[in-house]
Amino acid sequence: MKKLLITLSLILGATPILAENIDITGTVQSRCTVNVDTPGAYGNPNAYTLTTAPASAGQEPIVRFDVSLANAYKAEVSYPTSFSSSPSLTDTVAWTGAVTVAQTSTSDMSGYQAASSLAGSKRTYALTVAGTTWFKSTSIATYGGGQAKAFPGGAYKSYLLASCVAQ
Repeated sequence: MKKLLITLSLILGATPILAENIDITGTVQSRCTVNVDTPGAYGNPNAYTLTTAPASAGQEPIVRFDVSLANAYKAEVSYPTSFSSSPSLTDTVAWTGAVTVAQTSTSDMSGYQAASSLAGSKRTYALTVAGTTWFKSTSIATYGGGQAKAFPGGAYKSYLLASCVAQ
């Protein structure tokens, strides 16, 4: 009996085991989308300031977040802190700005601004209700650091950064 068990174990141990890796794939569709509602534009109320403030002939950019699943995403919106393109600048540019809730699709979202958090130029909102939220940003660039200097003539461009982050 011992010889039979030993022989059987040697035969089974010597048998090659075949294995195959089988792929399993899938696609996840985000339930949060980000869309530009209104592009921004800088006004130039004086020689050393560029601003998106409507009172200074600027236009505040508005971004729309559409969420179909509550409590699954957060919105992160940052006002600009640099130019992506501009004439050559030889001095510093001081940046200030703000991001605020411009409109919501339901009154259940009325607490978004108060519940948001701010880190540098980025404001974060927990998107706790399914629906649509519009965020606007004010951006002010002042040239010359502590001393006002005239911006050189030319085209200036910066970006508002808006992203939907899964929680």
